[in-house]
Amino acid sequence: MKKFSSVLEITPKTDPLDFHYGANCFGPKVENRKLDDIRQSLMDSNCSGPKTVYAIAMNVGKKEHFEQLKNQHLLYGIVTYAKGRLGNEPVRSQGHIHKRSAYGNNWSTPEVYQIWSGKAIIYMQEFADDNPGKCFAVYAEPGDIVIVPPAWAHATISADSKTPLTFGAWCDLEYGFDYKQVRKHKGLAWFPIISDDGELVWQANPLYTSSKLIKKRPNIYDQLGIEQGECIYKQYENNTELFSFVPKPHLKKDIWENFVP
Repeated sequence: MKKFSSVLEITPKTDPLDFHYGANCFGPKVENRKLDDIRQSLMDSNCSGPKTVYAIAMNVGKKEHFEQLKNQHLLYGIVTYAKGRLGNEPVRSQGHIHKRSAYGNNWSTPEVYQIWSGKAIIYMQEFADDNPGKCFAVYAEPGDIVIVPPAWAHATISADSKTPLTFGAWCDLEYGFDYKQVRKHKGLAWFPIISDDGELVWQANPLYTSSKLIKKRPNIYDQLGIEQGECIYKQYENNTELFSFVPKPHLKKDIWENFVP
């Protein structure tokens, strides 16, 4: 598997799930997401699995950038997942839409992911209404960058049950998660299922209208000035305005209209 360096002195821990921050980094105490917290969005809400499914540390980075990031309304968040599975599903997040941000001209904000270790599938759908619109499953490995556009419902799925998944993401400082529509439909439009032979397959959620799932590798985001495969924190250091579209998605409104992740 490809190796990746985040350029941050931050090390994920697995027992319990946590992060160790180096002397030049800042970061909060992790928030743990328990299996009971996400059952409403799983295909089998009574499934067994790791008690703590994943740990989140929102707003980490190098101490020298703390005030600058705050002034830009930008944060870097990191997440690490447990090994294993949730019943017949891989370890995954529950699915949400980003809330609208007053700072971002009342837009729902995008997110820029990068995989640190393990294998991931970033699942996203255009709408969380009965008609999910365009649906994508983007398969990503260490170093890969995946962008979720504004207002799309999405979840992050571990594609390797034997290796903990860790990833980082650029987010709006005023981040917030809207789960209402996803929970109303008892999940997203497609469920990832581990078949009897260990392969990951997809099963449509019957509470949505029929949709097509497009499975793909990450796009090239040169229209946003992002270099695929290069560390997104390092890209920020090289150009501190590069990710201004995250808290201010209206700056790139033309790009979001026919966006392909």
